Parts: sequence; C-alpha cells; structure tokens
Amino acid sequence: MAPHRKTTACLVLALFLAVNAVFAQGTAINAVILSQIKAMPVGGSYSASHVATVRLQSATHFEQGKFFVMPSAAAPSYCSGATYLVFLKTIEALRDSGKLKLDEQALGRLVIRGERDGEGIWGRWNANGPGTARLFFTLQLGSNFAGLERAMPGDFLKIFWTSEVGAAEHGHSVIYLGTETRDGVEHVRFWSSNVPSGYGEKSVPRSKISLMIFSRLEKPENLVRALQMPRFDPYLSHLETRRSSFAEARAKCGF
Repeated sequence: MAPHRKTTACLVLALFLAVNAVFAQGTAINAVILSQIKAMPVGGSYSASHVATVRLQSATHFEQGKFFVMPSAAAPSYCSGATYLVFLKTIEALRDSGKLKLDEQALGRLVIRGERDGEGIWGRWNANGPGTARLFFTLQLGSNFAGLERAMPGDFLKIFWTSEVGAAEHGHSVIYLGTETRDGVEHVRFWSSNVPSGYGEKSVPRSKISLMIFSRLEKPENLVRALQMPRFDPYLSHLETRRSSFAEARAKCGF
C-alpha cells in the first residue's frame, strides 16, 4: 500500500475508534441514568408552584463531599426538577463507582439555591427553551441533536408541544425511553414528572410533538468548567419574556 493510502487508512481507523469510544461512553452513562430512574418514586402529583420549588430544594443537599438526593421529599414535583434530580443521582452514582472525580467546589455548583432562569447550573437547566441543551453546550457535557433516529434511551429530552420557543412555549423536560407503536400509531415514551400524577412514565403520539432537542451526557467530568462559567446566560435569562425560534435554539446549542 502506498504511504499516503496508509496514512489515510490510519486516519479513518482513528476517527472510527474515537467515534465508537464516545458512543460507548454515552451508552454506559445512559445505562446509569436509566438505573436511577428505576430507583425514583412513582406518583406524588404534579405542580409547578413555589411550594414545589421549595420542596425540590429540600430534596437535595451536599454534605461532607457527597450529594444526598431524596426525591420523595420533592412532592409535588415538576418536570425540570424531576430530570435534574436524576441528573444529580447519576453524577453521584458515577462518583460512587469511581468513574467520575470532581472536587467539592465544582460539585457545590450543582446545589439548587433558587436561581433564576439562566443563572448557574440549575437556573440554566430550569430555563425556558433549550435550557439543558444550552448547559450541555456551554460546559461541553455531551452532544445535542434533534433527530429521533439518533436518540437512545437515557437521553435527556426537551419536548416542545408547539413550534414556539421561549416566552410563548409549551414544553416538557423528560428522559427519553424509546418509541413504541400503539394501534398502528408511533408513540414516544419518556419519564418525568407528568401532569397530573407526578413521577412516572408516559407515552404520547409522535404527531403531538412539534419539536425535540436531545442531550446525551458523555463528559460529566467537564462539570468542573462551571467554576469559570459566567453566572448568567443572557440568552436563557430572557426567554421568560422573549420569543425565540428553533433555529436560534439550535445555534445556541451547537447543532
């Protein structure tokens, strides 16, 4: 084989191995996420009230270098709070297994302190629009994409019931579980805190979903970058009062 062909072949092989390594890492973490869902309570009712937020804060605390997450204390619950609790439980499970090392200063940034939309880690996750995806892009925690064909169970997912993004949106923060066919109709399955029952699984016709943004956790070690992250994300901070678009959301989330 000519030298330049050998070089090309080596580059292709290296790229193939790198892509598969990232895929394997994402698959392994997705399995951890799914295991944390199984350990979550069922029910508890849904509410996006101030009381629910106060109870969400009381459901997590960081002490002596360890996160303690008590999902049953966050009842009633709401969707972004439910997915964030699973995110925290996943980070702690990875740490317990020795697969993730983060210092206490970085871990402290994950604590919910009533941040406003776009403020800190929780405020970004909880924001209107592509909050989770924007956080993933900012800290390079993993990949964001819109195509259902790339999705894997355990991916975080923001569902938009209409084409509106921002102030006029109707959305849902969930964890993707797969698809299924019911009476010949494709359905999307997910876990979250759902109206009206609270924690649990749900399946809706694909046709009822207007837009989707998936976020796959691949590099949780990059949470250390939160120490240098600006306190506020101007884009997310203004989405409570400003209408955006899916094109803008894609651009802000790097896909």
